[in-house]
Amino acid sequence: MKLCIDHADVAKIRRIYEFYPVDGVSTNPSILAKCGRAPYEVLREIRAIVGDGELFVQAVSPDAEGMVTEAHRIVKELGEATLVKIPCVPEGFKAMKALNAEGIRFIGTAIYTPMQGFLAAKCGAEYVAPYVNRIDNMGFDGVQVSKDIHDAIVRSGLTHSGLLAASFKNSQQVLELVKYGVKAVTVAPDVIEGLVKNPAIDAALTQFTADFEGLTGRGGTMA
Repeated sequence: MKLCIDHADVAKIRRIYEFYPVDGVSTNPSILAKCGRAPYEVLREIRAIVGDGELFVQAVSPDAEGMVTEAHRIVKELGEATLVKIPCVPEGFKAMKALNAEGIRFIGTAIYTPMQGFLAAKCGAEYVAPYVNRIDNMGFDGVQVSKDIHDAIVRSGLTHSGLLAASFKNSQQVLELVKYGVKAVTVAPDVIEGLVKNPAIDAALTQFTADFEGLTGRGGTMA
């Protein structure tokens, strides 16, 4: 399973890449807007950090023709390891079919229902991105919706596609989908940090250090 960063803050992305085994970065128009900088300027900096890793960038045009035009520019600017995020709406499905015919990699996004994800996979999407916590906030079960999409894709033999589950609030949501074997998740930096944040871990390390220093003196290590 791939683990991606769901953010556009270059400093935070650089920190996560320094410490954690991540596979790429996912952005959307809203998190790019929070940077307050020219989108391609930010995205080129992110591309420099991720190297050959996958970078996900969303088209914002309301019609299929505009989405396809944006996709060409996005890939030209950021390389073939960049996947274009296309909303799972009628114009989006039309754009997906065109991009699939051209061999341009893309992902279906803005997914709230299982059939959106299934249709995007049928259109050739390499990933489909259900919004787990946003679905929860609508009164439904975001983890279960994600599992339903995963099952529909797998049982239909759409082996080219899989989930890039997004919009997580906590590590438990991530864990549930990791255990289920989805293709990928994209997670905000603070949630990634929270995957290993636990007072019991800190206490254990503090005790190990104290015990070892009692043997070797302050600052003693195995080096």
